[in-house]
Amino acid sequence: MAVQYYTEEGLKKLQEELNQLKNVERPRISQQIAEARDKGDLSENAEYDAAKDAQGMLELKISKLEDVMSNARIIDESKLDNSKALVLSTVKIKNKTNGQVMSYTLVAENEADLKMGKISVSSPIGKGLLGKKVGDVAEISVPSGKIQFEIIEIKR
Repeated sequence: MAVQYYTEEGLKKLQEELNQLKNVERPRISQQIAEARDKGDLSENAEYDAAKDAQGMLELKISKLEDVMSNARIIDESKLDNSKALVLSTVKIKNKTNGQVMSYTLVAENEADLKMGKISVSSPIGKGLLGKKVGDVAEISVPSGKIQFEIIEIKR
């Protein structure tokens, strides 16, 4: 798995989720398995089968999160170049077709939240904005065709 960069806040959220899965969900599912096992014949015990399936899914999720955490790095914001759009840049763009102005913060994929104005650097718009400077025009392919966005402002 490739190195992924996170803000301190984003990495903290991942760690909290991992702790929740390990310290709350894992014991809860173990308890469900124990209770189902106490009910007798395991060959026809749907509760036991469901709890074992849930345990398998949980362990897979924990394993994936541990992989992400082992390859996660915190971005040192003090070393970022403010002259071009990078991870953690807030980029104000203008749609050249309709004149609409939008502002997005470029973040790692796991931190993306469109409602909060955070878009992934691996999304089409995120990829199109990376490395651009104020005044540049980014031509971005979207499902409905290509849209040109002018970079109006870049800030941290």
